[in-house]
Amino acid sequence: MKKEDCFYLGKIVKKYSFKGELLAKLDTDEPDLYENLDAIFLDLRGNLVPFFIESSQLHKSDLLRLKFEDVETEADADALIKSELYLPLELLPKLEGNKFYFHEVIGFTITDENFGKVGIIKAVNDSTAQALFEVDRNGVEILIPMNDEFIVKVDRENKTVIVNTPEGLIDLYLN
Repeated sequence: MKKEDCFYLGKIVKKYSFKGELLAKLDTDEPDLYENLDAIFLDLRGNLVPFFIESSQLHKSDLLRLKFEDVETEADADALIKSELYLPLELLPKLEGNKFYFHEVIGFTITDENFGKVGIIKAVNDSTAQALFEVDRNGVEILIPMNDEFIVKVDRENKTVIVNTPEGLIDLYLN
């Protein structure tokens, strides 16, 4: 399994017991969706390694208490602390309407209701306070805020995101 075929679920943050149990901080709004997994991938030194789950349960709402097969001691558990957790992309719940995963819209055409076809979404920048579509328009990079008020429609069938940006926003990048 390669990282490109997976999504980041969270990170193991600490040991829970002396029997090899661990607590993982999940990067999700719906941690209960991941309470009954059979297996999960851990990033160990750059390789995704499958671990089978003996038991798991939510702990204090956003932590997942995990007991892996063959992790029996504190030392075994210590070796896994700070490991990132991954699951295959096909396990992501399907989103409907205008909700989307960032990776899902890469390659979609972005069209503005006033401007027309803007370009192709080449990336999503979520390192700023406001996530941004990074759009390529014939070699010119255009940044469009991923604001719910701007996103009119996500058309998965035609691989298009329709937006309505403030007047002049796109022109700023072209003049």
